[in-house]
Amino acid sequence: MHPFSNHMQIALNEAAAAGERGEVPVGSVVVAANGEILAQAGNRTRELNDPTAHAEILALRAACAVVGSERLAGADLYVTLEPCPMCAAAIANARIARLYYGASDPKSGGVEQGPCVFTHPQCHHVPEVYEGIRAEPAAALLKRFFERLRG
Repeated sequence: MHPFSNHMQIALNEAAAAGERGEVPVGSVVVAANGEILAQAGNRTRELNDPTAHAEILALRAACAVVGSERLAGADLYVTLEPCPMCAAAIANARIARLYYGASDPKSGGVEQGPCVFTHPQCHHVPEVYEGIRAEPAAALLKRFFERLRG
């Protein structure tokens, strides 16, 4: 299996665990340039009563703690859903080299949708972006979660 699939599967597992905790099922993994997994996380906004506790933010914080720096130069970030504007800004500030994400988020996305954070002149670092990685299972997790909420 390609490393993209392996890393995104870890993110999908984090997303599923988040959904089981009653969180919106989004998962994220930070991978160092040498392939080492630095951190992984799922959403915990409700659990932590923290609107910034998105999977990406939690994984970036943990990875920065591992490397002892506020920057993750050369690292890749895998996330199951297109990052929101807050997370896109954090990704740029962390100097992530490559962003791989699954499902697009027309409602709250900040990369290819909405404000398109990486295209703003105020964005000082732009990662390479690869969308649609394992998009179907990522979207299915979200769809099931919201169907249960409405059901």
